[in-house]
Amino acid sequence: MDRPFIFINSAMSADGKLSTKERKQVKISGKLDFERMDELRAQADAIMVGIGTVLADDPSLTIKSPERKASRKAAGKSENPVRIIVDSAARIPLNSDIFKKGEGLRVIAVSNSAPAEKIKSLEEKARVIKTGDFKVNLPELAVKLKEMGINTLMVEGGATLNWGMLSAGLVDEVYTFVGNLIIGGKTAPTFTDGEGFTEAELLGLELLSAEKIEAGVLLKWKVEGKRN
Repeated sequence: MDRPFIFINSAMSADGKLSTKERKQVKISGKLDFERMDELRAQADAIMVGIGTVLADDPSLTIKSPERKASRKAAGKSENPVRIIVDSAARIPLNSDIFKKGEGLRVIAVSNSAPAEKIKSLEEKARVIKTGDFKVNLPELAVKLKEMGINTLMVEGGATLNWGMLSAGLVDEVYTFVGNLIIGGKTAPTFTDGEGFTEAELLGLELLSAEKIEAGVLLKWKVEGKRN
């Protein structure tokens, strides 16, 4: 395979929403699911999110457990996976938490139309990968990440990046924690936004497991491709 093994990990409400209509983060899962997510991060070579997630939540994308950090260091790795932001127009603020917290390589993926001055500033803080004319070419980016030695890539959203990865056929598995709440709102982001598939393009999944965790359920899916 000329790209990494790629999986999406996400938490959503029972009606499939990632956050409220104000795009404000809501606590959907509890401590056990946060521990599961931290372990997934620790096992991955890289974590990737879209610029919308950075602008809304300003995540550091670091591993939280000292034990997991130590385990990675003992294995000769950085204490955090490579942290990747898909940011076609290079909108990421230079004071974002991803630049301030935790050791390890940061990668900003931009398009060829991103402002040259902003790219120059970003190159002082991260490795910048340019691909695509006006939007980041995700298949090309995946190949470049594989060439960097990234074999396992964890995608943490948001809705736009999830859609881009799934619609490009780049996702192998999907892990969704479904919480015990309803958020509602036609403008609240769902697990996947974007244009949506037609009936002929619908993406098929195979259920690998379903596990009750605290007050919600964790569903693990294998992406099978277009349904016949």
